[in-house]
Parts: sequence; structure tokens; C-alpha cells
Amino acid sequence: MKTLQINTTQNVKINFEMANVGQRLLAFVIDNIIKIAYIYLLTRIVDIDSIIRNIERDNWSKAAVEILFLLPITFYTLYSEVLMNGQTLGKKVVNIKVINFEGFKPSFLDYTIRWFMRMVDFNFFILVFILLYNTMNESNLYMILYLIFLIGKMLGFFMIILTKNNQRIGDFAANTVVVSLKDKANFSRTILEEIKEDYKPQFSNVIKLSDNDVRIIKDTFVKAKRNKDYNTLIKLRTKIEEVTTIKKPKELTDVNFIDTILKDFNYYTQD
Repeated sequence: MKTLQINTTQNVKINFEMANVGQRLLAFVIDNIIKIAYIYLLTRIVDIDSIIRNIERDNWSKAAVEILFLLPITFYTLYSEVLMNGQTLGKKVVNIKVINFEGFKPSFLDYTIRWFMRMVDFNFFILVFILLYNTMNESNLYMILYLIFLIGKMLGFFMIILTKNNQRIGDFAANTVVVSLKDKANFSRTILEEIKEDYKPQFSNVIKLSDNDVRIIKDTFVKAKRNKDYNTLIKLRTKIEEVTTIKKPKELTDVNFIDTILKDFNYYTQD
């Protein structure tokens, strides 16, 4: 199993287990089953052919209608990874996710680049096929597009197998990798915290803490919270207040306060 060591902007070395080609292929199959199910249900509920026949315009307008119906699956990967923190439904089932090379959640631009480079993927060529078929109406388009689609899939398949970090073209372009989440402890042992893009920090003085301080705080915090060791939580909170000169607000519990400290540290040191 391939592993990747990431040296974060906080100078923390993290070892990630790479998602292998089998995991990514299974996630791809699951996602495409979902897309096919969407098309099946759409054709059962909506009489697309009737709508197209009622359009008394050129073939471009008819193609536009068909493309409109396919937009949800065309952008499926993009909006899924953005909304589900680097996962599609297929990736979630297989327990893999997309991260960037700093170990953080990719930006919206990263996801967009990664999605755009899926031009060799199924959805893009369905749209191309509809467009060309309705405007040119050549009988050999099916075979041509099928071959292009097959070549594209094989290219991505072999790149995942042969590249050092199991990256396809989109991963290289967006500076991302796909990692396995099966070893949950690998993530919990890091000082990284999941924060939303619109996260608002509360305590700027957290920068007085060192990386090593935060590692110790997080390790102690996780253990104390798991064991409901409130005495340790109080001591930990007191130590944080002493080092950072931050006083815990009355409205926050010790758990909420320490959790906020970890998130704020991540916020101020991730860039």
C-alpha cells in the first residue's frame, strides 16, 4: 500500500495511506450507478422526447434541452466534493476523500480544476455526443465517442496505477491526492482541525502556542474527553490560559474552549 508523507505549513509531518486503484474504481462505479439511476428515473417521470418534439426550432435548441436535463450529473462530482468535504457518495461508501498536498481541504478552485480535468469522463462525452449528433447527425459518432471515452478511462486508470501518488490528470492539475480514511487514527493524531471556509476565529493569541504545544494539547484533550476526565480538562484549560493569556469566556465550557483554541490555531497557521 502506497503512503504519502505531507509536510504541512505548520511543519507537521503526516503519513497518509493512498487510495488504491481498486477503491477509486469502486467509488467510480457507485457514482455512475447513481448517475444512471438519475437518468432512468428522469426518463420515467419526464417525457423528454415529447418536450423535444414540441420545440419547433433548430437542432441546437433541442441539444440545449437535453444538456439541461443532464446538468445535475454533469456537475455531480464537483458539487458533491465541495459540499461533502472532498467526497462523492461513492467515495463516502468506499471511505476515501480528496485532500490537497498540505493535508487540508482543497479550495473551491482546486475542486473546480479537478472536475474540469475530468473531460475524459462519462458526462462530458455524453454532452459532446448530444451536441454533435443533433447538429451533424453522422452515424459514426457513436463509435468515435465510445473510443474516446474508453481511451480516456484507460488513461486515468493507468495514471493512478503508475504515478507515485496515484494521481490522475485532474489531481496533478489541482495539486490534490485521494487518500484512504480507513485509518481514522492517522487523522486524529494530527494537529489539524476541520474548519469551515467561513470560520471566524475568536482568540488571536493562540499563535503564542507552538506546534508541539498544540500536539500535546490535542492528544491530552482527545483522551480526557473520551474518558470524561474533567480534572485533566480543567488543568489543560488553565495551562492554555497561562501560556496564551487568553481567559475562557463564561459562556464556553472547558471542552468548547479547548476545541475553539485548536480550531483557531489551525485557522491562523494554515496559510
